[in-house]
Order: sequence, then C-alpha cells, then structure tokens
Amino acid sequence: MAETQGKGLLLATMEPPSSLEEEFQQWYDSEHFPERRDTEGFLTATRLICLDGWPRYLALYDLSSVDVLRGPGYAKIAGENYSRWTGRVISRVWGQYRAEGVQIYPGNALLGDAGAFSRLVLWRFRSAPQSARAAIVEGFRKIYEDRPEVAQVRVFEAKLSGSTDYIGIAELHAPLPLVQGAVAAFGSAVRHLDMVNHYSRYERRWPGDFPKGT
Repeated sequence: MAETQGKGLLLATMEPPSSLEEEFQQWYDSEHFPERRDTEGFLTATRLICLDGWPRYLALYDLSSVDVLRGPGYAKIAGENYSRWTGRVISRVWGQYRAEGVQIYPGNALLGDAGAFSRLVLWRFRSAPQSARAAIVEGFRKIYEDRPEVAQVRVFEAKLSGSTDYIGIAELHAPLPLVQGAVAAFGSAVRHLDMVNHYSRYERRWPGDFPKGT
C-alpha cells in the first residue's frame, strides 16, 4: 500500500530594505497575501514577524497537499502570472527563502489546531540527507512534546533543486528557552541546522481601526 502523503506547507521569508517597507506591507496585505489565502487548497494563511533572528517576515500557508502548488488555481497567481507589482517588490527584497514542504510529523496537523499560540519557533536543517529524517523528527519530539508551554510541533520535508531541507515548527503558548544541550537530541543532523528563529503573529492596524480616545 502506498504511503499517504501528509498535508503540505508553503513557507516564505523575506525582508524589505527600509526604503521599501511601507510599499512592501501594502503589497503583502492588499495583494500577495489575500491571493494565496483565497486560493483553493490553501487551508490556513498566517503572517509572522521575527522577534529573534532574520529575515524579519515569515508567511506560512497550510495546504491540503503540496500538489496544490502545481494546480490551476495557484498557477493563476504564480510564476509567469505574477503581477507587475509583485515583480517589482520581489526583485528588491532581501532574505528570500521559499520552501514547499510535506508534513512528515504528525502528518495532518494545521497551524493553530492545538489552540492559540503566542510564539512560533522555526527551525531549518539545510541540505540534510534523508538518512537524518528520523533523528530530526525524534529530536523535535524530545525537545518540545509533553511540555505545558508547547501547543504543538510539526516537521516538514522540503524537496529543493538537488537537496532536501527539513523544517520544524513549534507553536508555543508561552516563551520557552531551550535547555542547555537541547540540540544534542538531533545527533549528527545538528551539523545541518542553520536557522532557529522566533516569531509572533504579524497584525496590521489600518487607519480608523482604533476608536477615538484610545
């Protein structure tokens, strides 16, 4: 019997130069983000801002399957069908990283399934061999599971051109400093670890959102 493929993930990081900040937020909030949020097969859509690490902005989209990104709905807003505005902004931002992942643990969990979170920790193991897969999953479970501060933890496998990245996402009810030596849980896979960023939800307040007197 064929293995059932887990839920998909589209992840993107980027940071605009200061001269582009206002236009970047306007573009992301009014065009780029809503286009993806409203595409068939996109199950969740979340923007986050970095509290510790770089780049500053992160977007996460849970997908019914990673194959959604090869479907007709996504094709209408991606690649050659990027708007001129998208082309202008994308060409000027820094820190771009884009990953299409398949959820390998637990398999079908969505962002927020275990309730609200105040912090999110994003781990990336860059160009890791597939032989490291089991150790990475087990490492995340040892570090995060069965702790009251942790809402849930998920692990994704992202196939890139000629390599594989592993992405770990921990949703926290409250900040949780790592105990000394925690990365030893990953064994030799730790040599591929190149990102541990802490995020909070991004929220934009539009003019008029706050009543007078506040």
